Amino acid sequence: MTKNKAEEKRQIDILFDKYAESHQNSINKTIHWICVPLIVFSIIGLVSAIPFPHIAFLGKYNMYINWFSIVMAVTIYYYLKLSPLLSYFMLFFFGICYYFVVQLEHLEKGGGPALWQVSLLIFVLAWIGQFIGHKIEGKKPSFLDDLKFLLIGPLWLLHFIAKKLKIKY
Repeated sequence: MTKNKAEEKRQIDILFDKYAESHQNSINKTIHWICVPLIVFSIIGLVSAIPFPHIAFLGKYNMYINWFSIVMAVTIYYYLKLSPLLSYFMLFFFGICYYFVVQLEHLEKGGGPALWQVSLLIFVLAWIGQFIGHKIEGKKPSFLDDLKFLLIGPLWLLHFIAKKLKIKY
């Protein structure tokens, strides 16, 4: 007997189930709640720090286009295909992260550390945390089997927020 459309699992739920297999330990989960957002933030900072060519026809709007805006558009499109609601949550989270990236850019202009240096430090420390969590878990990170799980981690956390708020994602 075949399942009807209502009983079939959505791709997002299949990915979450697979991701959850290596995220059962409560300590590892807690580490992920800290480190995954920091990794996303640091990637936004690193990508934003890459110089972007000036595009003349954009005029005064040139400052709104950078490597991060392109990466964000592609990522949000992927998320949109999996879950429109979670893609909106992720877009909101990207916006929050980008606000703080811009603050770090202002800090750099005022003589503070370079954005790429701060972002790289956060990236390395957060990944160390992730690998410690997986050592405690006793299972390798999901992305070692399939790179798309690097994109699923942040959504996996957001889906818990949606569930807690009783919002269907």
